[in-house]
Amino acid sequence: MSIEFSHTTVLLKQTVDGAFGDKSGVYADLTAGGGGHSLELAKRLDGGRLICFDADDEAIEASKKRLEGYPVTFVRSNFRNISAELDKLGIDELDGIMADLGVSSHQLDDAERGFSFHNDAPLDMRMSGEGMSARDVVNEYDFEHLKRILYEYGEEKFAVQITWGIVEARIKKPIETTGELAEIIKNSVPGTYRRKKNPCRKSFQAIRIEVNDELNAISEAIEQGFERLKVGGKMSVITFHSLEDRIVKNHFRDFCTGCTCPPEFPVCVCGKLPRGELVTKKPITPSDAEIEQNPRSRSAKLRIIKKIRT
Repeated sequence: MSIEFSHTTVLLKQTVDGAFGDKSGVYADLTAGGGGHSLELAKRLDGGRLICFDADDEAIEASKKRLEGYPVTFVRSNFRNISAELDKLGIDELDGIMADLGVSSHQLDDAERGFSFHNDAPLDMRMSGEGMSARDVVNEYDFEHLKRILYEYGEEKFAVQITWGIVEARIKKPIETTGELAEIIKNSVPGTYRRKKNPCRKSFQAIRIEVNDELNAISEAIEQGFERLKVGGKMSVITFHSLEDRIVKNHFRDFCTGCTCPPEFPVCVCGKLPRGELVTKKPITPSDAEIEQNPRSRSAKLRIIKKIRT
């Protein structure tokens, strides 16, 4: 039985302020979650509309309850499908977009979802509850593939040792639970590393990213979302680790880049003009007070971009 859906909203006012403009505009929250950012934006609408996306059924249900009575349309879909879903709704342009790319507190805390290394539960980690699970990744990927995931997605320096530990363990029996995987990881790394901090965090992150194809989904959502912004519209995106932030930063930089002709050309021949303008030159981070109230917000970074040209 699942626990009640809950999520502490990070950088609430800054994120909504960054995306909001016209009170009669049309907006999208690509990660509705518990509805925190959505509710703050919906309160500001007068004749406007908000489209809330989430792949998680429990998140959608929680948001519906929280946003009852507001002009909100809910879409049960991964945000990588934003363009197709907007087409279905007959929406061509958006005045603003928000996205909070962090895993919700609910998903982390609900043992049944299999995201946490603090609880023993079936290996799952699927945001949508559909498709390939963490159990499939851990038990079926070959050594090289699994090692690459841990190294690239988890930035885990002991990826080789952990992968060997997983491969040797699954020869004896399939790895079925988060507790079993956590124990294998702990036994695969040096004691000094294990004593400094929980050595499972990076590997669990890496497997979760692989299961949900998170990095490709983020890239697609940013590209499609920016295309759907009207000129003058803004996009606010919160990231929680370096891989996510790098994707957002690079896409925003590309949107803001004009001429790409070689430096030796006397005049521009490509004709490329910047399509975006950074609202935040550097990412906005939580205050000490917010971090103290919600330690999970510590690594959050908010970047905001404005569309200046089609």
